[in-house]
Amino acid sequence: MADKDSVEKYLENNPQFAKEYFDKKLRAEALAAAFSAPLDVKDTASFKDVNSVQEAAVIFELVQELQKQEGVEQALHKVLQRVALLVQADRVSYYMCRSRNGIPELATCLFDVTSTSKYEVNLVHPQSEIVFPLDMGVVGFTAQSKKPQNIPDVTQNKKFCDFVDKQTGYSTKCMLTFPLVAEKECLGVVMVLNKIGASHFSPEDEALFHKYMNFAQVISLQYYTSYMFNVESRRSQVLLWSASKVFEELTDIERQFHKALYTVRTYLQCERYSVGLLDMTKEKEFYDEWPVKLGDVEPYKGPKTPDGRICNMMNVAADDFFTFQKEAVDESGFVIKNVLSLPIVNKKEEIVGIATFFNRKDGKPFDEHDEQITEALTQFLGWSVLNCDTYDKLNRMEYRKDIAQEMLMYQTRCTKTELQSILNTKEKFDAEPEDCDQKEMYKLLRATCPTADNVNGENLYLFSFSDFPVSEFNLIKAGIRMFFELGVVEKFKVPAETLTMWMYTVRKGYRDITYHNWRHGFNVGHTMFCLLQTGKLRKYYSDLDAFAMVAAAFCHDIDHRGTNNLYQTKQVKTFHSVRAFEVSANPLAKLHGSSIMERHHLEYSKTLMAEESLNIFCNLQKRQFENVQHLFDVCIIATDLALYFKKRTMFQNIVNATEPMTDEKEATAYISNNPIRKEIVMAMMMTGCDLSAITKPWEVALMVAAEFWEQGDLERSVLDQQPIPMMDRNCAEQLPKMQCGFIDFVCSFVYKEFSRFHKEIQPMFDGLNNNRSHWNELAEVYNAKMKAIEDEKKKLEEEEARKAGGGDAKSKTCIIC
Repeated sequence: MADKDSVEKYLENNPQFAKEYFDKKLRAEALAAAFSAPLDVKDTASFKDVNSVQEAAVIFELVQELQKQEGVEQALHKVLQRVALLVQADRVSYYMCRSRNGIPELATCLFDVTSTSKYEVNLVHPQSEIVFPLDMGVVGFTAQSKKPQNIPDVTQNKKFCDFVDKQTGYSTKCMLTFPLVAEKECLGVVMVLNKIGASHFSPEDEALFHKYMNFAQVISLQYYTSYMFNVESRRSQVLLWSASKVFEELTDIERQFHKALYTVRTYLQCERYSVGLLDMTKEKEFYDEWPVKLGDVEPYKGPKTPDGRICNMMNVAADDFFTFQKEAVDESGFVIKNVLSLPIVNKKEEIVGIATFFNRKDGKPFDEHDEQITEALTQFLGWSVLNCDTYDKLNRMEYRKDIAQEMLMYQTRCTKTELQSILNTKEKFDAEPEDCDQKEMYKLLRATCPTADNVNGENLYLFSFSDFPVSEFNLIKAGIRMFFELGVVEKFKVPAETLTMWMYTVRKGYRDITYHNWRHGFNVGHTMFCLLQTGKLRKYYSDLDAFAMVAAAFCHDIDHRGTNNLYQTKQVKTFHSVRAFEVSANPLAKLHGSSIMERHHLEYSKTLMAEESLNIFCNLQKRQFENVQHLFDVCIIATDLALYFKKRTMFQNIVNATEPMTDEKEATAYISNNPIRKEIVMAMMMTGCDLSAITKPWEVALMVAAEFWEQGDLERSVLDQQPIPMMDRNCAEQLPKMQCGFIDFVCSFVYKEFSRFHKEIQPMFDGLNNNRSHWNELAEVYNAKMKAIEDEKKKLEEEEARKAGGGDAKSKTCIIC
C-alpha cells in the first residue's frame, strides 16, 4: 500500500491526473462540504487555492442568493460566510451606515459571522446594536473615505479604536475593511478580523476579499434601490393624502390632525403615533394628554436635540435624557422601543405642537428617510394649523365686522324721534308708523315735505337751485319730495317710514366736513333729478333706473373723509411707543385697490340696503334688486375722475351719433336699446352731477378750495410732504388761475357735450361759462399784480447792474476788444 509521501509525490509529478481525479472523485464532496450546511471542514488550508470550476459554483450560488426575496441581512450573511471561509478569517461583521438627528452613524447589523455560524445568532437585534459615529475607528474612516483598508497590525494604526473590543471582550489584531457604496453614499462597511494561521492578511487574501465584495455590493445596491423606491412612494403618498386632508377640515384642528394622520398611517410604517398641541393662548403648555406617559419628567418641555428640531431616539428604555415608561403602556402589551419626535411648525415659524411616532414596524430604529417623510407631514400639519387659525380669525373678524356695523347703524340710523319729526304719525293718527295705513302715510309725507316749486323759495326743477337758504333738515324733506316727483314711491311700494328713515340716515352718514358733506350729497342728488326731469334724459331710462340713479347720487360721497384717493394711499401711521414711523396704506387703500373712496361709498350704500328698516328697495323682485345694485356700482364708481377721462370719447361719439337724428324715437332707441350706451350716458351724468357746484353761484368754489387746503395742511403736517399748489393754502392767490384751468381741462367738456346732447341742459353750460368769466377776471387781476411785481424786480436788478458796472451798461457775457 502506497504511503502518503509517495502519493503526494506522484500527484505533484502528474498534475493532469490529479486534476482529472479531483474533478471526478472529490468535486462534489468538496463543494458539498464547502457550501452546504452543516459545514464540517477538517483543514481549511485545503481551500486556499480554488480552481475555476469550484469558483464558478460559488459564484452561481451567490447569484442564486440575489434572486431570492429575502432581506438584505440574510443575503449578506451568506456572502460573509463564504468570505470568512475563503480568506480564513476568524470572524466577519457588517456595519450599516445611517443617519439620525442629522448625524451619520454606524451600527452593527451582522456581527461575528464565521463560516459555520447561524444567521439568527449573527443578526443584531435593534435594541442590542453597537452604535458609534463615523469619526471613530477604522470602520468609521472607511465609511468616510469610501476606500478599503488592510490593517496588518491594529496597534500600529492611529485610527484604530478599541471601543467595540471593550464592549465584547474580543481582541482585534489585524483587519480588512470594504465600503459598500451607492453612488456617493456609503451604505455600510464589511469588516474581516484576524487571519487564521497567520499574523495578517496577505495581498492575495485582500484581492480575493475584494472580488467577493462585488456580490455584497450588488446585494446592498439592490436593497438600497428597493428601499429608496419605497421611501419615495411613501413620501409622495403622505404628501398627496396630507394635501387633500389637512385643508378639508377648517373648524376643528383636532379632527383635522386625526383625519390627516389616520389617512397616512399606513405609509408612516410605525406602530403608534401621538400629537400634542400647544395652547397658544397660554404659556405654551400642553393641554392634551399624551397617550404615552413620559415617566417622572413633568411637564414635558419638548425634544432637545443638537439642532433643536428633530428627536430620533433608539432603545428609549436606556435613554439618559428622557425617562420613558419601560413596561407595557396598556393591556395590549405595547412597549416603547424607538421614538421619533418632531415639532409642528406653522408658516410663522412658531411651534404649535409635537408629533411623536413610536416603534418602526420592522423593529429597526427610525432613519433619516423616516425623518424626512414625517417632517414633510408635520409641515403640512403646521400649515393646516395656520389655515385653521386664519379661518378662525376670519370668522372672528366677520363677527367683529357685524358688531361694528351694528354699532355704526345704531349711531347713524334714524331714530324714532327723528322719524316722528318728519313723519309725525303720533300727532296725526296717534299711532306708530307700522300701525298706520300706507296710503294715509303717503298723504302725510307729501303734506309734510315742501312742494317742488317752493323749497324756501327755490325750485327743485331748476338747475340753478341753491341750497344756501335751506336748512339741512329741510333738505331731507326736499330729497323725499324728489322721489314723489319721480313717481317711484307708490309704484315700487316704498314704505313711507322706510323712505324717511333712509333719507335721514343718509344725511347722518355724511361727515361734518367743509365741502363733501350732506349739502354736497343733496346737490348731486338734486342735479341727477334735474337731468332726468328738466334735462329730459329720463326717456332713456326706466322708472326703476331713475329711482336707483337718484338714490345712488344721494349716497355717492357718504362717509367722505375730506381727502382724496391719493391721500389714502400715502397716509402714515405714527407709533409713538417705538418713536418710529411706519409707512403703510390706509385701511381703505388696503381693502380697495382702485377708486378707493368711491368703493367705500358704494359699500356703505349697500350696507344701508342690507338693513331691512332702511331698504327702500325692499319690495322689488330679486332680479330687479340685483339690477339696482348694479346701477349703484355704475353710478358711484363713475364719480372717480380717473374713469371719467377714459369715457369722454365714448360719450362724445354717442352725442355725435344722435345729434343729426331728426326722429326723437330713433335717438331714444339708439341709447335705450343698448345697455352699454345707457351706462356711458349714466356715468357722464354722474360726473356732471358731481361737478355741478362749478355751475352754481361761483362762491361755492371757495368751499371746495377750503377743503383742498385742509388736505394740503394734513399732507404738510402728517405726511411731511409739500402739497401740490391746488391744495396749498400758501398759493391761495393762484386759486382763480387754477380754477380756470380746472374748468377748461375737466369741466367744460362734459357740460358742453350735454348742452349739445340736450338743449335743455344749456343752463348748466351757461352757469359754467359765467363762473369762468368771474374767475378769469380775478385771474387777470392776479396776473397784473404778478406782472407788476416782476417789472419792479427787473427794474431793481437793472439798477444794481448799473451800479456794479460804474454806470456803463456792459454785456456780462460778451466782451469785444
